[in-house]
Amino acid sequence: AGTQSIIRHFVRSGGNVRELDNKIAIHINDTHPALCVAELMRILVDDYDIEWNEAWNITRKVVAYTNHTIMAEALEKWPERMMVLLLPRIYVIIQEIDRRFRNSILQQSGDYNLANRVGIISDYTVHMAKMGAAVAYSVNGVAAIHTNILKTDVMRDFYQLFPEKFNNKTNGVTHRRWLAYSNPQLADLLREYIGDGFIMDSMELGKLEQYVDDVSLQEKFMNVKRERKQILADYVRKTMGVEVDINSIFEVQAKRLHAYKRQMLNCMNLINMYFYIKDHPDFQMTPRTYFFSAKAAPAYIYAKKVIQLINAISRKINSDPDVSRFLKIVFIPNYCVSVAEVLLNAADVSEQISTAGKEASGTSNMKLMMNGAITLGTLDGANVEIRDIVGEENIIIFGNTVDQLENLRRTGYNVMHIYQSDANIKRILDSLVDGTWAPDREEFKIIYDELLYRNDEYFHLADANAYFEAERKVGDMYNDRSGWARKCLINIARSGFFSTDRTIEEYNRDIWHLSPIKLEK
Repeated sequence: AGTQSIIRHFVRSGGNVRELDNKIAIHINDTHPALCVAELMRILVDDYDIEWNEAWNITRKVVAYTNHTIMAEALEKWPERMMVLLLPRIYVIIQEIDRRFRNSILQQSGDYNLANRVGIISDYTVHMAKMGAAVAYSVNGVAAIHTNILKTDVMRDFYQLFPEKFNNKTNGVTHRRWLAYSNPQLADLLREYIGDGFIMDSMELGKLEQYVDDVSLQEKFMNVKRERKQILADYVRKTMGVEVDINSIFEVQAKRLHAYKRQMLNCMNLINMYFYIKDHPDFQMTPRTYFFSAKAAPAYIYAKKVIQLINAISRKINSDPDVSRFLKIVFIPNYCVSVAEVLLNAADVSEQISTAGKEASGTSNMKLMMNGAITLGTLDGANVEIRDIVGEENIIIFGNTVDQLENLRRTGYNVMHIYQSDANIKRILDSLVDGTWAPDREEFKIIYDELLYRNDEYFHLADANAYFEAERKVGDMYNDRSGWARKCLINIARSGFFSTDRTIEEYNRDIWHLSPIKLEK
């Protein structure tokens, strides 16, 4: 319906439908709207009596495609039978697109196997990502590492056939919403030092860098952060009845609950810290509060069990006087924009710990960064670009890289060997099934089995000790109040790159080529 309304409006406005390719850009935002390719062909051929080849040439010049994930479950595909029943004309058009596309690949390469691999219909299934890559004049990923993985792995055949199509457009976030609007305390502090030019031009945040060694600014920033932490603490007390210490380090992991995002690795660290504190009565550390917020897909049982485990760990730790003086765990339910506007700008530490190579970009990492949180993360998604922009001294990176994990897969990743040879990790995993976190020892066995007997697909155990060490490093860094404030201010000053203003400008410059509308100030 959207495609049809665009064309009708264009024609009613006096446009010639045969000039669509010079006037309109239709962008497929991941695979969900990919049917618009076939719908555009149907409109041109059926409604406007345009011959197939001409319609095909128009469509190929109108449609561009952004891939947002390499996860198989999100590379949308549909059974042929379903499409035949629900969208018979669209299916016939896709069949013809597939037939002609395969023939063109055969003529170009003479390789039947290649033609089958890039075919849109295969194994009685319609592959929407393949249709996007086959038809679109531009194909982009949303972070440098993600785009590289598309080229070398997920869409390697398409890249080898059409290298000119592929480009990267690193995601951004709306800094006017996620900094200026949601964090007025920080916005006012920025105005005091650099004026309000950053509202319209995020790169103006860079002016802050000349003041990062100013002790007065450092102290003012820490006071702003404390105020935001108090706002979050008040929210948590009011909505959940939980008291948190605003003098503690606030660590935040707020994102969709998925195995590859590794909320479970965060849980492993909490279990590790719990046992260590119980084993060492004289132990001292700067108190920490760990905030989780997430939603799980309705049928994603593993993810729901991880949420259940977070809450079980929270109940035990928060009620244990030996441990709760150092640790507090809060799971904020019903994660949404309104929660994020309170949660993200109160963070001291941004937990971005997904398995390297699995997160396309991430955007919470950008929101947290521009509000003055230090990223603790893997070299995954836009974390790579954050590292490059802020410098290694202003971020905490841990864990295996994409290449190292690929080598582990190739040589044989043996999770049972780690389990049996590392007593600490064994104790952590055994606690899932020995009654530590639930009286029913079967309660969290699905997580235990996922890690041990399904060979830990997302390499929690491979990165665990590096993560524990990175978490210890956080405390040492935070205790240097001036040094910590300086790192946070550098993150803010260099966050301008991650604005959607820059992202959209790049899309328009390289893909859409539209004339911008000039707004009067």
